[in-house]
Amino acid sequence: MAEALVSAATGALQPVLGKLGTLLGEEYKRLRSIHAEIKFLTLELKAMDAFLEKMAEEEDPNPQDKHWMNEVRELSYDVEDNLDEFMARVVAGKSAKPDGFMDKIKGSLKRVKARHEIAKAIEDLKKQAIEVSQRNARYRSGETGASDTNSVHKVDLRALAIFEDASKLIGVDEPKREIIQLLGDSEASKHQPNVVAIVGSGGLGKTTVANRVYQELKDQFNYHAFLSVSRNPDIASVMSNIYGQLNEHYSPCEEILQTIITKIRDFLENKRYLIVVDDIWKEDHWKVIKLAFPETSSGSKIITTSRNKDVAESCCSTSHGHIYNLRPLTMMQSRQLFYTRLFNSEEECPSDLKEISVQILEKCAGLPLAIIAISGVLADKISRKDQWRRVKDSIGRALRNSSVETIISLSYLDLPPHLRTCLLYLSIFPEDHIINKDNLIRRWIGEGFIHQQKGPHRQGDPTPYELGEKCFTDLINRSLIQPAEIDGSFGGNEVDSCRVHDMVLDFVVAKAVEENFVTIIGVPGVVNPDPENNKVRRLSLQKDGEIPPGLVLSHARSLHVFGGSVKIPSLSEFQLLRVLDYEECGQLEDDNLAGIGDLLHLKYLRFRNAHSVTELPKELARLQHLEIDIAQDYRHTEGMKIPEIVRNQLGCYVTVFADYYEALPDEIADTQGLRVLENLSVYNQSIEFLEGLGMLKNLRKLGIHFESHYADDDWEEQQEAAVLSLWQLGGASLESLYLFIKDEDADYNEGPILEEEWFSCPPCGIRELVIDGYSLTTFPEWLESFDKLEKLSLPVSDIGEKGVEILGALPSLSYLIIKWATDSDGGEEMEAATRRAMEAHPNRPTLVWRYW
Repeated sequence: MAEALVSAATGALQPVLGKLGTLLGEEYKRLRSIHAEIKFLTLELKAMDAFLEKMAEEEDPNPQDKHWMNEVRELSYDVEDNLDEFMARVVAGKSAKPDGFMDKIKGSLKRVKARHEIAKAIEDLKKQAIEVSQRNARYRSGETGASDTNSVHKVDLRALAIFEDASKLIGVDEPKREIIQLLGDSEASKHQPNVVAIVGSGGLGKTTVANRVYQELKDQFNYHAFLSVSRNPDIASVMSNIYGQLNEHYSPCEEILQTIITKIRDFLENKRYLIVVDDIWKEDHWKVIKLAFPETSSGSKIITTSRNKDVAESCCSTSHGHIYNLRPLTMMQSRQLFYTRLFNSEEECPSDLKEISVQILEKCAGLPLAIIAISGVLADKISRKDQWRRVKDSIGRALRNSSVETIISLSYLDLPPHLRTCLLYLSIFPEDHIINKDNLIRRWIGEGFIHQQKGPHRQGDPTPYELGEKCFTDLINRSLIQPAEIDGSFGGNEVDSCRVHDMVLDFVVAKAVEENFVTIIGVPGVVNPDPENNKVRRLSLQKDGEIPPGLVLSHARSLHVFGGSVKIPSLSEFQLLRVLDYEECGQLEDDNLAGIGDLLHLKYLRFRNAHSVTELPKELARLQHLEIDIAQDYRHTEGMKIPEIVRNQLGCYVTVFADYYEALPDEIADTQGLRVLENLSVYNQSIEFLEGLGMLKNLRKLGIHFESHYADDDWEEQQEAAVLSLWQLGGASLESLYLFIKDEDADYNEGPILEEEWFSCPPCGIRELVIDGYSLTTFPEWLESFDKLEKLSLPVSDIGEKGVEILGALPSLSYLIIKWATDSDGGEEMEAATRRAMEAHPNRPTLVWRYW
């Protein structure tokens, strides 16, 4: 049976009902004196829950219903806060072992006091529920829509194509060609950078067009950058981002604006560059940004995008550039985009849906975002004409400010309740933020938005994380979030991160704030619309945000801190936190984590680039249900130390990015929570580190470099220790291995790296193996033990009959990349033999043969 979920629509009502049922159980038999009150409260809340679920389907509830819905949601959170505090005290009391008669007396008195407190709390909550009910004369009744959320499916490739291969789908080719022509034929470009400013309304595809031009031209320039400014930018961070893309040796850090502008200007002096400055809202922002681009850099190109024509004119005023007015899609292009998303082609659209399709597209007014959004709504209604008609009519009834806004609202209402909650949660992220999928899913789980099975996990049951992945792909497939980074290796389509279009973000922020689902501080124009309700449920601190006086933080379930300018709040005010996330918070220090061990409900704690925190607090070991997620970048910092007691008792999820040139601390190899380790250079590490590497039984992904350039007298011992650890990891949990081998001295080619018995430890669990650096002179026959290998990339100058036989016998192989050395003979014959082996393979693996 699945645990009840926290929901944007019903608040914590469903978890509360489950916890009230627990209080009626045998474990809390000493509460029998208030069983009647608990049962009454349960029945009252069940009625409220049913009403809220029904009202969640209403497109625009009347003001009285909205007010009551908010009141009930707030009541549900208050009830859960009281129950959680009581249950936490009971658990704490049971875990304490009394020592002697007086301790037993004290414990008994505490239990009596606790029962008295919960009895009083239940009585108070009962009164509150009665008062809330009496303020509403009656509960409405009616049918509640249901959605099937049980089927697990993959990301819809058509949805990915909208964003990742848009050139043939949304009319990008013509504007791309015209913009490239404008960039090339200006007289001004002979003496200074040429500028083209793309202007158009929201949802028209300005970013998509600019990105296509950028991708086509960037290889012609040694220096190029693409960045978004957004509505309320931190200009210093924007400029640091530009410089980080232009200069690979620059590590983004906090610097005053004048300094970073000077650095960029000096770096670009007399160089040709291509810059895209996307989504500029104000002329003042451009006037600052342009100072970084020297006018003496002839042949350089700058592209800007904006909704505001005045901003576009400002971008071109000093450089004699061009304004490009982006046009809406034609009806033919609109049909192409719409039908490709739903049916793969217009010809496959059922004839009875074509007329209503045209009517829907007319309302979309040629806006790609509107067409994409409405196709997401219709994706699971492909053969249901009556539902298509209802969707079309809904757009007409709801038409207020724009077709895009209306369709986003319709897309939201079409979501099942749990997906609405997951979507509204995205309001916590800053504009233009790249949202990591893994982190987002773990936040959802920590908040209680994802179904979790009670009792032991049975084979075949989806894990909470897998269910979170389904929610993520559902939002991708409905085109409500956009893929940002796609793992395209081996022809894959796994989305690693997403972004939220600013118009969708505007909608979810407004909705989340209106329902007091999220409180956002530091973003101009975002305020809580209800001054009477100062209780914070989820808090997002952004930019230079500082918590104003008067807010009640003691009920907050999650705290999300973004950026180095936010004033870090004291954790003593956040006793009920489930999720705590610090992202890019260089100002966070050890002292800011004081009292974190008292957050008894904390389930997910994350640090990303918290460079000033030297060590995790030892008291975190008290929190038995806590998962810690740490992304440490050792390329620019010493990293955060994890005490042994924390490493041994908690489920840490640690990602480490090493520095090719520096050794990692030995204790990293003793971090059992280490899941990802990249850029590890073998010949820079100690023997102790390399030996300990093989004991990391939770390591899933490893990127390791054997480069003789860094080797010293201990290279043989280092190599043997590393290979032994790889042998051990291959038989444990390692799933993805990247090996970079670059041996400039022939002596290193005779070491154990290429020995046949290197990985002969069947069964080997590695699913993805990439070998890079230089061509292997002999085929690694130890590959025959890789019975779970699905993806293989191999640089070779010879395979031989034995190698082809091994490749054809790998039972799980689905994708094979062979990089054949161009100076080796027999490439065509060997390619033909390998293709025959892949065609005969039961999986018919994809073969990509490259000459390098």
